[in-house]
This record gives sequence, C-alpha cells and structure tokens, in this order.
Amino acid sequence: MANAEHSGRPAGAYGATAIGAGGARVRAVRVGLWLVAAVLAARQVAVVLGSPRADRLTDLETWVGPSGVLHVKGSLYDSTQFTGTPFAGLVLKPLTRAAEQGLGWGWTFGTLLLVVALGLVAVRALPQPAGRRTALFAAPIAISLLMLSLPVRNTLWLGQTSIIPVLLVLLGCFTVRGERGSGVLIGLAAALQPTVLLFVPLLWLTGRRRAAVSGAATVAVCTLLAWAALPHDSATYWVHHMAGAGLGGRADGLANQSLHGALLRLGLSGPPEIALFLVLGAVVAVLGLRRAVGYARDGQLLLAVAVTGCAAIVVSPTAWQHQLLWVLLAVVGRVGRRASDRFVWPVAVVLVMTLPAHVLLPNMSAAYPLRDNLVLLAALAAATAVPFLPRSSPYYDSPVPTQYAAPVPARFRHVPLVPVLRRVLTRPNLLLELLLIRVTYAAYAKVRLAATGGSNAAGRTTAEAHGHQILSIERFLHIDIEHAVNHAVFHIGWLKGFFDFYYESFHFFVPLGVLGLLYWRRPVDYRWARSALGFATLLALVGFWLYPLAPPRLMPALGIIDTVHGVQDFSKPDYGTLTALTNQYAAMPSLHFGWSLWCGLVIAIVAPKWWMKALGLLHPLFTVSAIVATGNHWVLDAAGGAAVVLAGFGLTYLLQGPRALPEATEEARRKTREDEPAVPDRAPATG
Repeated sequence: MANAEHSGRPAGAYGATAIGAGGARVRAVRVGLWLVAAVLAARQVAVVLGSPRADRLTDLETWVGPSGVLHVKGSLYDSTQFTGTPFAGLVLKPLTRAAEQGLGWGWTFGTLLLVVALGLVAVRALPQPAGRRTALFAAPIAISLLMLSLPVRNTLWLGQTSIIPVLLVLLGCFTVRGERGSGVLIGLAAALQPTVLLFVPLLWLTGRRRAAVSGAATVAVCTLLAWAALPHDSATYWVHHMAGAGLGGRADGLANQSLHGALLRLGLSGPPEIALFLVLGAVVAVLGLRRAVGYARDGQLLLAVAVTGCAAIVVSPTAWQHQLLWVLLAVVGRVGRRASDRFVWPVAVVLVMTLPAHVLLPNMSAAYPLRDNLVLLAALAAATAVPFLPRSSPYYDSPVPTQYAAPVPARFRHVPLVPVLRRVLTRPNLLLELLLIRVTYAAYAKVRLAATGGSNAAGRTTAEAHGHQILSIERFLHIDIEHAVNHAVFHIGWLKGFFDFYYESFHFFVPLGVLGLLYWRRPVDYRWARSALGFATLLALVGFWLYPLAPPRLMPALGIIDTVHGVQDFSKPDYGTLTALTNQYAAMPSLHFGWSLWCGLVIAIVAPKWWMKALGLLHPLFTVSAIVATGNHWVLDAAGGAAVVLAGFGLTYLLQGPRALPEATEEARRKTREDEPAVPDRAPATG
C-alpha cells in the first residue's frame, strides 16, 4: 500500500529545508507546538509515575503481580485478568520481565516512545502532495492529540500493550517497502490482536496480494507456534473464549465499546444476541472494507487504514478503551463542501476521543444509550456512514469559502480585532455548535465546582464571611431587602409558587430559546450574541473563583427561607439540593440574572416590534425578583451579573467590532451559491 505516488515521506518535512523556507513566525509556531507535545508527554509520565504504585500500571500486574503471568505456573489464564492471545503471552514475557525489573519506568517510557513513533508514521502517511504548513505542523499536532486521547492515557495508566498492533499495522502499510515485510508486520499485529486480521482482505483487494498472503501465513505460523508451546492455553482462548465463555472483564461493561458489548448492554443475550452480532458484524465488515478499498484507490491510504480499523473495533467481541486508537486516526478524512463545515468531523472525533462521554452528553436517562456507546457509534459512523470526500471532488482542496462582513478598523490602536472572531455572515454548522456549547457548559460546571476546592465544605467559612461583607455593604447602601421580600413572598402562596417555578425553569430554557431562534432566523446576530454570552460567562467564572459567596439562604443567622430547595441542615458540611454537582457558593456574580439580562438586551436589539422588545426586558425584571424572593441571591449579585454581561458585550465590540447588518446575510447567500463549483461529487472507486 505504501508507494511513491500516494505516500512516502514528504520532502523536507522534518528537515532544515522546510524550516528554512518559512519565516520567523512559522518557526516560532512549530517550536511552540513541539513544546506543547513535550509538555503533554511529560505530564502523562508524571501522572503515571507520580501515582501510588498500587493505583498505576494495574494491567501490568497481570504480568508481574504475585498472581501474574510471570509468577503463575501453568496456564496463562490462571493469572489475574490476562485476556491476550497465547502468542501474546509467549512473546511479551521478556518485555514484561524487564518491566518488572525497572518497576514500570522502562515500560512507561517505552510506551511513550511507541506513541511518538505512531504519530510520526501517521503523519508520514498523509496524502501527498502535502502543503508546507501541514509538513511543518502535522507531527507535533498528531503527537499532542495522541497524548491527550483516552486510549493513550489509559494505555499509559494501565500499562497495556494495545499501541503495538496499531503501530505494526501502520509500519507495514506505510514504512516497509517490500510486500512480504509489510504482510509479516500486519500478521504479527493480528497474532497479538485477532480482529486486525481484517487488514489482510484490505491488502488483497487493493492489489497487495503477496502482502495479504504473507500476513495470513504469519498469523497462522504464530498461532501454530503458540499452540505447540501452549496447547492448553490455545484451546482455552480459541475454543472456549471465542465460543462465548469470555476472558477478563464482563463483556457488557461500558469499557467494551464493540457491537457485541452494546447488544449485551441493550439486554440481548444468548444465541439470539450472538446471531445478531454475527450478521451485523458481517455487514459492517463488508461495508467498511468496501469503503476502505475505495479510499485506498483514491490515494487516501491513511483514511483507508483508519476505516478498516474502525470496522475492526465494531466487529471485535471485546474492544476495550485502550484499543480504540483507530477512531482517532479517522480524523484525517475530509467532510463537507463548505469551509465552515470542514471542522465538524475532526472536532467531533477529537472530543469523543479525549473527553469522557458524560461531558459530551447530558446526564439524562434518554441519552444513556448514546452516552454508553459513544466511541462505538463514532467507529461505526467512520466505517460505514461518514461521507468522506474523495480527492476527485472539486471540494476536496477548494471548499466553498466562508463569507465575512466587511472588515472594520480596530476600536483602539493597540487592541487589534481577533481574527477568529471575524464577523461571519453564514449560519454556523449546527452539530459543531451543539458540541461546543455542551463541552463549554460542562467545563463551566466543573470550574464552578472547583472554585471551592471541589466541595462546598472547602469554601464554606470563606463564603459565609464574604456573605457578611455583602450584607454590610447593602446595609450601608440601604438596599438590604432580601429578608423582607423573602418573608413577604413566602406568605403569599401563589406568588411563592410563581417565583419558585420561574427560578427553576426559565434560567436555561430562555437563553437556549433565544440562541435557537437567532440561529434559525438571524444567523449573523447569533454569532455576535453567542460571543457576548461566552465572554460574560467566562468573566463570571473568574468571579466565582476569586470571591466565593454564600447566598442568603445558606446564611444560618439571617432566617432566610429557602423556598425552592426546602429546609437546610446547616450542621452538615455539604447540604442542599445538588451540592455534589454544583458550587452552592457561586453567587457573585449572579448568572441567573446575568443570562436573563443578556436575553433581554438581545431581544431589545434585534426584535422588530416595540412590544417584543418590552416583553424581552420583562424577563430580567422577573428574574431579579425571583432570585431575591427565593433567597438565592443578594441584590448586589444581580449588579455583578449585570456588570459581567455589559463587559461581555463590550469585549465583543472591542475584539470583533460592531455586529454585522442582517441585510448582508442574503448577499452572502447569493455569493455562496455563485462560488459553488458546478462539478458534482464523484464517489471513490470501490472494489
């Protein structure tokens, strides 16, 4: 598969020629990227080796522990949790014995070197010709993404060997020139991880038949050697394990991201589940191989390998988290005709492979089937459904450009406009927006909780002291109305119910509704309003971190009634609804009021009718009444919320310029239609 026309090392990709052709800025960026990769690598090593020995390299204990492979006499599978092939147990013993002597240091650094080699080989396999920036920046970016990915982090933490089969496949496809050598490496990988055998038909169907035969023969020879040396273990693995008895952890565990694991989690079991798994697995294997052959013939060999690897994940009986690197390699595929759509697939892949599933999807029972199988769904999509562009498509190298409003001068001489905040006139991609909004909110919630050390008990004393400071300031200003308003509302049943409902329900729904309506009807204003909201929320996080503040309802001596959450037990360090999920002392500034004020101002600015503007401004009025009446905020918290929102609009104006006129949208659409090539896409050849 590796040949001079389609792959091979780009001229000067790592040498002085490519560096010398660039300017100082390019060199600085490249050095910075390599520093980031080095820092990430050092951090991963420090996390692993800095942890207690009992907590790290736990899978390495399968080999070197008291009940590990090296110390158990008899069957490999009498040891603790060994699930590899008999051949793996046979050939990896010398490596693990060395790891035992090095107390894990040699194993960890060796794994790190394998990750670096994997990134360099993957970059070497990018379709040619490669642009200058790609040649200079791809290697450190690839290594950084690998270091951040969950499979590599789990591999380093657990002391696993799952990187070796992936690296052997890439070396066989893109580094070794002779077909026999290529087949031998892929055969060795399949002997260590049987589902890698799916690459043998890929070699055959892409014309590398000598390599395919060599790979199949290597697998057979390795398996027979292991069978001759370890007949009992080979029977255990190839007969009992493959027949469904299983080895290691439960196949229905969340860590098993294969189709078999998903079917078991959905409640299927026994012969019906096995039959369905075999049928669906065969369909995925055929579709994945067909697509991979097409992309290989199209010159996208790395994408072809990634698609085949993703199909192998799906059809494997068990695909543990540290074996899922193939999904990350699929990031090289290009999807979308518009330049603004080109980021959706890589961003989605990077997020899925670097963040836990609960960060990407909300904690709702309806989302559990998606959340529990998120990596599997990404692998399934890459193998069978994602419409990667062929190189013959006119959009592959020249996507439809993004339309921008006319540039404006900087607000101040020494404050330039930020290029990434240029005033785009076209509607952003919905999937990308939803992904980024969800991840941003998850990060916001995590930082908000971490502002008090991860628990309410850690910041209670400071937060209550700040509460007394706020109360003193309000008394000085004669605006300490919280107690009077709270007790007055509490004794009016319908008014208490209204404010409780308003406090709990409108905080999220109204901002999301405004964003959704702007996205649908006013995409230009959506980008401007979204930026202002993002800046305001970021500033609020700084306030939560620097000034933890107890709300009135959590000040025991004030006698404030918590109308929403009920009576609090102040004798406990953590108390109140959702104390384990959110920071109860993030009262200053009030984003309840801040987000409502953002909604009101946006509606007042963009709404065409005066009554719509007035109705929008009622929302912050009702919100400030609700947060004070329910005892959840001080009056000064609302002032802080107003301050960060106004600062958010100000930063947007300062760094982005004034909002673009909505009338420019139709002109942008017309120009976009004119710029689209008339030549239709042609699907890649399939075999």
